[in-house]
Amino acid sequence: MDEPADIREGFFADRVIGLARLLRAAGVPVGTSSVLDGLAAVAHLDVTRRDDVFTALRAVFVTRHEHHAVFAQAFDLYFRTAGMAPAVIEEPDAAVPALPPAPAMRRLAEAMAAARARAATDPAEPPAIIALTGSDRELLQRKDFAQMSAAELAEAEREIARMRLPLAAVVTRRLAPDPHGQRLDLRRTLRASLRAGGEIIDLRRLGRVQRPPPIVALLDISGSMSEYTRLFLHFLHAVTDARKRVTTFLFGTRLTNVTRMLRARDPDAALAACSAAVPDWSGGTRIAPSLHVFNKLWGRRVLGQGAIVLLISDGLEREVDQRLGFEMDRLHRSCRRLIWLNPLLRFEGFEARAQGIKMMLPHVDEFRPIHNLGTMADVVAALSRPAREQRRAA
Repeated sequence: MDEPADIREGFFADRVIGLARLLRAAGVPVGTSSVLDGLAAVAHLDVTRRDDVFTALRAVFVTRHEHHAVFAQAFDLYFRTAGMAPAVIEEPDAAVPALPPAPAMRRLAEAMAAARARAATDPAEPPAIIALTGSDRELLQRKDFAQMSAAELAEAEREIARMRLPLAAVVTRRLAPDPHGQRLDLRRTLRASLRAGGEIIDLRRLGRVQRPPPIVALLDISGSMSEYTRLFLHFLHAVTDARKRVTTFLFGTRLTNVTRMLRARDPDAALAACSAAVPDWSGGTRIAPSLHVFNKLWGRRVLGQGAIVLLISDGLEREVDQRLGFEMDRLHRSCRRLIWLNPLLRFEGFEARAQGIKMMLPHVDEFRPIHNLGTMADVVAALSRPAREQRRAA
């Protein structure tokens, strides 16, 4: 009975708590109850057996399949890295866990660096949880994405992950049983009358189905948009996670459908899959050919049921193509609303001088800025309001 108490209160307990903090910093949700369960589990194990400790802690710390690889690498790094913890549970024949995807390695590297920095400042001080004050949060809402530090970008990503898109429902052509509907449902009326001996007791009615419209996002990933692309992809991932009727395309010099990649639950894994699938990342911009491919191959598939199109681009064409106006007009006629989100609108004196922007503007319903958390929240609010006639930007 003495050994479990020593484990709970001594050297090894500190290492288990430190591992939990590292996992939490890397994005794995590990609560206080999980830490207590982990300490209780290893209290009944031989801590010199690495595999037993690894399996026990993974069972209580990991609740999602996508976090298994993160835990495996964090466990190996934490108990092998000099200065963090001695190899108290090493075995010569212990198998090294497989490397997780690149996003997990990035998060673990950042968490380890932060832990070393805290240890260098005050080795006895436990890691603190940084909480933003009201004024700090307000400043973060107004700060341009391109001017944020690494820590501010991480906090912005967390704020974006909490965004939800309660789109206003639109009336569709589909019919469903509705006691206040205007159309008679003869089949259900006759079927109900048979239960009463053939007498019509109650008239059954049908009404139009209302549901949120689909969202189609076209995101420019050219070099001029590189400072904003990652945050916009986080936004689209959050929207896709909350609503499954979202289709996302990336375009630079060509068009790529990344809808399936963004459905991954881990945002960093989703972004890494998008990056691997796109061959023209941070390259040139060819808006007209990309829109031509979309209109020809994808328009009929994804623009039905009153879809709303989000065109996220600065409008700076590599080479001005005279087909741009025609393709924009075709896209505009195929959707319910075409909203152009442009980070260049962050400048107060912005004027549409580029030829590509002049050709695109007459064919959009709304022309909005998107360069910080505040403007991103404004876009969510605008999409959540009922659709109405908008004054076209000129």
